[in-house]
Parts: sequence; C-alpha cells; structure tokens
Amino acid sequence: MSLEQFRLDGKVALITGGNRGIGLAISKLFGEAGAQVIVNGRTRNADVDALCDSDNYKWVQGDVTDSGTPNRIVDEAMQHFGALDIVVNNAGIADSGDFHGFGDDRLAAITDTNFIAPFRIARAAVNTMLGSGGGTILNIGSISGEVANKPQYQVAYNSSKAAVHNMTRVMAFEYASRGIRVNALAPGYVVSDMTAGGIANADWNKVWTENTPMGRFGRPEEMANCALFLCSPAASYVTGAILVADGGYMTH
Repeated sequence: MSLEQFRLDGKVALITGGNRGIGLAISKLFGEAGAQVIVNGRTRNADVDALCDSDNYKWVQGDVTDSGTPNRIVDEAMQHFGALDIVVNNAGIADSGDFHGFGDDRLAAITDTNFIAPFRIARAAVNTMLGSGGGTILNIGSISGEVANKPQYQVAYNSSKAAVHNMTRVMAFEYASRGIRVNALAPGYVVSDMTAGGIANADWNKVWTENTPMGRFGRPEEMANCALFLCSPAASYVTGAILVADGGYMTH
C-alpha cells in the first residue's frame, strides 16, 4: 500500500465541532493531508483564526442543534469549494447524573446534540453525495455507546452514542452500493474540554486511568489519525465499522 492512500488531495471535508478538541485535531490533519476543510462550530477562536489563514480552510458558524444548520452548512461547503466529499459528525456534549433525576431539559440537550444533529447533517450530506458519485461519512461515537462507564452515571449520553453507532451501521448497509461509506470512531477517554472536569477530579481520574490498560488518556491527535484512515482511500473497503480507540478500556 502506498502512503498516498492516506492523502485527501482534491477532497472537501466538513468537520462539525471543528473548533476544539478532537474536531480541531481532525480539521488540522485533514488540511495537512490535502483536503479543503469547512470548520464548523458555535464560536470562532484563535485556533480557528490560525487555520483560516490558509485558503484551504473556511469557518462556518452554526449551532448543529438548530434545525436549519445542517442544510445551510452543507450548502456553504458546496458554494465555497464546489463539492462535499467527507463529513465528520464530531460536535457533541456530555452530561452525567443519576438516571432517576435526569430531567427532560438535560435529556433533550444530549439527544439534540449527539443524535438528532448528526442524523440531520448526515441526511443533508447524503442528499448531496448521491448526486455527485458518493462520499464518506464519519460519525464520532464513544466507548460509552458500547459499555457502562464508571464511576460516573450517564445513561442519556451512553444511549445517544449507542444510537449513533447503530445509525452508522444501518446507513452503511443502505448506501454501500451507492458509493457512500459510513463509519464511526469510538474514542475512549481523551484529553479535551469535555473530559477536563473528570480528569481534574482525582477520584474519577484514578478510576479512568486504572481501567485503561495503557494507563493514560488519549490525545486528540491520536483520534485524528484514526479519522484520517477511515476517511481516506486506505479504508476503501471499510464501511459500517465502529473503530474503537480507547487504550484497551473495552478489553475487560
């Protein structure tokens, strides 16, 4: 296999939540691999400013939970770069608490961000990709979509990620014959804004680390490497996969 199989030259990629954490790392790496990148997020920051100094990047503001955002950001990708080949559904939020006390407002926030928004964005992208010969969709799931976490209780979050995993499998089945590959990446505990509170909590940190056989947290750049593989020609025969990158967390 040639290393050229990992290049994204001539491809246009849309990354939601591309302004921080795993999404920012993916945005950077995809641009380095030759893609033109639409970086989506709710707020622009200095990292996005640095990326957008290059003509290969375009910032598109938008809250993915707004029902109008999916079609708009897909349309902006088409208008600016003339194509849309790759979508990474990365935007997400986490929340934990006892199941019996988890209110409807918190449930709606989790569901709207982690499942409904990726559904709508993938739907908008597929409608475009079907007319242009195919494409690739990568949904960012989580090990939480496959197992129960500890010590935190997070039924709503885990359920939303499980929904994303199964959406990935069923979409892959539906569109494999029409040139669209759909996969998911399931990170373990990765250093990011989302996990910062838990990492700073000595008790949680100890449990998370001890339950990860590699004994450390992942880095956003390591997740970006996995994303690049799944979205590149190197993974041309891969669809419907849930790639777990968790330092061995799920081995026991």
